[in-house]
Amino acid sequence: MKILIIVPVLIIHYACASSASYIQPRGTVTYMEDGFHIEKQISGLHIYCYKGKMKYLFHIWQTVLMNLDVDGESYGQYDGKSAAEVAQKYEELRTSWSLNLFNTKKKEIKLNPFQQTCIGIETSHVYRITLKSIGIDFWKVTLLILGIIVFLFAKKLSYDPIFYYICGITLGVTTSLLILIYLISKLLPKGKTMYLLAAGGWTVSLYLGQLIWENAQMIAVQYREYVIWYIIITSLISFVVCYRFGPVTNKRTKTIIQWFLQASSFVMIYCSSHFDEAAVGICILLVIGYNFPHSFVRKGKSYWKAKFPQRRKLLTEDEYHEEGMRETEHALSNLREYCSSPECNQWKTVLRLNDPIRFANFMEGNSHLADNEVLQYETETTYSQEECEYTDDEDYLQLTD
Repeated sequence: MKILIIVPVLIIHYACASSASYIQPRGTVTYMEDGFHIEKQISGLHIYCYKGKMKYLFHIWQTVLMNLDVDGESYGQYDGKSAAEVAQKYEELRTSWSLNLFNTKKKEIKLNPFQQTCIGIETSHVYRITLKSIGIDFWKVTLLILGIIVFLFAKKLSYDPIFYYICGITLGVTTSLLILIYLISKLLPKGKTMYLLAAGGWTVSLYLGQLIWENAQMIAVQYREYVIWYIIITSLISFVVCYRFGPVTNKRTKTIIQWFLQASSFVMIYCSSHFDEAAVGICILLVIGYNFPHSFVRKGKSYWKAKFPQRRKLLTEDEYHEEGMRETEHALSNLREYCSSPECNQWKTVLRLNDPIRFANFMEGNSHLADNEVLQYETETTYSQEECEYTDDEDYLQLTD
């Protein structure tokens, strides 16, 4: 009976000791700050931690970059939120048969400026680590602006045929690449290689996909001509298919496309900052502003104009005459265009006129006034000005008397 009690206790004690050994950091820990720079050559695990800072609104687009430069390629890299988590991952890989297929090695690591992040480095080569903080990340600001624009213009984009063709061509090129990979997998011999891939399952497939993605730039450079021709041919085929079926006409389908674009814009806005609360707040304000009743806006504008009316700018006498001449010439040119257009029946218009020759001269570009009319207008204008001056002088004399 005592043996039955002692054995479970020993098992629990061994498990606790094992977990304690995982939590205890194995290597030394160095805390980094902005402007940190170090060059070392230490065999074994060494952990570098960034503590993070307080969240302030003017740090919304801040990014912390950690650059790692290793002389050799044989090194281990482990990340976590604490030094204990990094040490635990390191111990798990050392004491088990697990194959870490997804332990990606990045030379430039973007850290969350508001959270503690630890990076473990294990190598026997010389390596250099630098840490710098970027106050305003240009790409984050661009992503935020792009997300806001996509959200505001989602409805117009869902009704735009050009956007339909662009999305169709992009989807066609991507889908054709997946189909090409599937066909290549069918052509592979069903031997030991296929059995190995089947045994590995989706993890091996993801690992291969990760390798292809990491080497995509090298593939695009070395086989540039093939990549360009592949994109051109698949784009033409995708355009023909989209042209055959035509743009979307169903209203509900367009509404679904609009919702999808707006959801994508929320993802872009959320990913534009490590300040999660501020990003979510921007999304909420965007939704409230987009769905705010327009009647309230119109009432607010009318109330503002009633309380603070704009001052009307009075014209001087010279400005009044210049504007009159300009508007008269504009109206006369519009009249000539209308009389020359098919909408006007010239013969009926000529029959209604007292002087058709004068109308014909006007249509040829001559003045619409006769000489006697111009003379009569100038005489009346001069007389009225003199009369106004005489009246003003008389009023002045009466006031002085």
